[in-house]
Amino acid sequence: MLRQDSQDAPLFGEDLDAVGKSKSKIKHPVASFFHVFFRSSAILVYLLCDIFNSGFIPCMVTIILLLSCDFWTVKNVSGRLLVGLRWWNQVDENGRSHWIFESKKWTDGKDTTSSADSRIFWLGLVVCPIFWMFFVFSTIFSLKIKWLAVVIMGLVLQWANLYGYVRCKVGGKSDLRKLAKNYLSVQIFKQAAKETETS
Repeated sequence: MLRQDSQDAPLFGEDLDAVGKSKSKIKHPVASFFHVFFRSSAILVYLLCDIFNSGFIPCMVTIILLLSCDFWTVKNVSGRLLVGLRWWNQVDENGRSHWIFESKKWTDGKDTTSSADSRIFWLGLVVCPIFWMFFVFSTIFSLKIKWLAVVIMGLVLQWANLYGYVRCKVGGKSDLRKLAKNYLSVQIFKQAAKETETS
């Protein structure tokens, strides 16, 4: 079963081992591999095309195919398997669009995800859009305008998955600003508590 509110786990799974909710072994190695493979391959092809001055059209098509495969894989496979989250859009009979963000409700209170899977998922989901954002700025400043559409597409597709999964994790109706503020406050409090313990 899936539900629309957030899990009781930490936002990015950083404390799962400490809480004892899951094991550190990778439970879905194929999903983890493809989660990282398509994302990193698109970035690598973009960098290598720029370095080796390969033809623009073959590189553009390859990058767009890799980005499309990544978007589909993350949205439909790795999100469900690695962290138990999914999101989608559906249109009702009146033609109105509804975004749905769900997280898996664990049976008997037992979380079946592993912290290693969760870390791989969130690390790939957060780091890759940062690369594409950097590529957008570097493309603009270096005046390589022909690549601008490709890097913007990379940023938009990867940002959409990041936004969708963060909304799934925190609950579809949650205020993300309030959540970020609370998350930051908790992290600062933990850091302060560690410093007082060591001194």
